[in-house]
Amino acid sequence: MVVAVLVAGAVALYVLGLRRPRADVPAVMTDGMADPVANLPPVLLPADPQAADIDTVRFSLGLRGYRMDQVDEVLDILRDRLARQEAEIESLTAAVAQSTRPAPIQEPQE
Repeated sequence: MVVAVLVAGAVALYVLGLRRPRADVPAVMTDGMADPVANLPPVLLPADPQAADIDTVRFSLGLRGYRMDQVDEVLDILRDRLARQEAEIESLTAAVAQSTRPAPIQEPQE
């Protein structure tokens, strides 16, 4: 009986200690790095993401961290976007290389 009371007291103190605000963390964080709130809807990337969209991404919390399906979706979108940009860069580089080559010298025909 005494052990049960001690265990219950220890658990109560632990739970109360978790709810106490930490002094080193401001109550409202303005840098976007606050702990995610579990009941907020996720904010994922649009179909055609821009660099600024990365700052707005938020994932829902899962059992052991962020929801893997949401993280996978964002990574897939970023992968596809990077692949399109790399292909466009290659084609533009090839076009520039073609346009800067000197024309072949043609010998005068007699």
